[in-house]
Amino acid sequence: MTSFTYSAGPARVVFGSGTISVLPDEVADLGASRALVIGSGRAAPARAALGALAVAHFGDAAMHTPVEVTEQALAVVHDANVDCLVAVGGGSAIGLGKALALRTDLPQIVVPTTYAGSEATPVLGQTADGRKTTIRTPAVLPETIVYDVDLTVGMPVPLSVTSGINAMAHAVEALYSPDANPMTDQLALDAIRRLARSLPRIAAAPADRDARDDALQAAWLAGTCLGAVSMGLHHKLAHVLGGSFGLPHSETHTVLLPHVMAYMAPAAMDRIAETLRVGDAPTAVYDLIAELGGPTSLKALGMTEADLATIDEHQDVLRAAWEGTRPERIS
Repeated sequence: MTSFTYSAGPARVVFGSGTISVLPDEVADLGASRALVIGSGRAAPARAALGALAVAHFGDAAMHTPVEVTEQALAVVHDANVDCLVAVGGGSAIGLGKALALRTDLPQIVVPTTYAGSEATPVLGQTADGRKTTIRTPAVLPETIVYDVDLTVGMPVPLSVTSGINAMAHAVEALYSPDANPMTDQLALDAIRRLARSLPRIAAAPADRDARDDALQAAWLAGTCLGAVSMGLHHKLAHVLGGSFGLPHSETHTVLLPHVMAYMAPAAMDRIAETLRVGDAPTAVYDLIAELGGPTSLKALGMTEADLATIDEHQDVLRAAWEGTRPERIS
């Protein structure tokens, strides 16, 4: 007999092409009029769309959301008398927006320009003193997510690949989560299917809007299903590696994914293999990453063997990921 609990955070989602133009209306719908725009150069279209509603800008969001950067942005919030947050970019900008929302309870509008998917999760990872910690709270969920496919067309292929595999990791983890349920299972499998077919097309033709549309939908689906379940081994390892050694976020997820898959529940991996129409899911994902030119070893990301020795748990998985060997199922 099946039993499960399903809970998903409320969020307004606007998806399409040219949707950046709706930002003024979305700010007004929140009852706000003084927006802080968070993000680097990729936030320029949002600032232009908002016009006079964008009263402040913070362009120094950093990977893994260092608390000292959050404190700097918080000063801008107070100095500019901001009443809403508009985060534009990938995981760094979105993470900073979440960190500010946690501290101020300001409403958020998020405009993702990568496939990170964190905009759809009630999870915030923050780094202090070389250690990354994660909290889960509805307080960090954005009120509105605006997906504009146009903003992803210029994403470089290497980032598109690692960002897309990062999204796939969200979906894979949702499948073997103890909180897995029929809704998240379907979201996850659809996301995996979409990414496996869209990423090769993006690598071959980066301006392929249909492929970009497919990948961005997949990122939303993957983030949504991960937001409804608890995180597991994959994210635990990624947070340790990112917080302790400063490894790049999406690249670390990309390297880890096939090796964690080889270690995890065979039943979940069999469902992925069936969805992808392959014999073995971990090796198929490894081969996909390699064919797309993505990173396949932690060693190539700058992690040393001495770094590896400092981690007490899951040395078998980490050793395989560090060496970058084609995975074989461990259990």
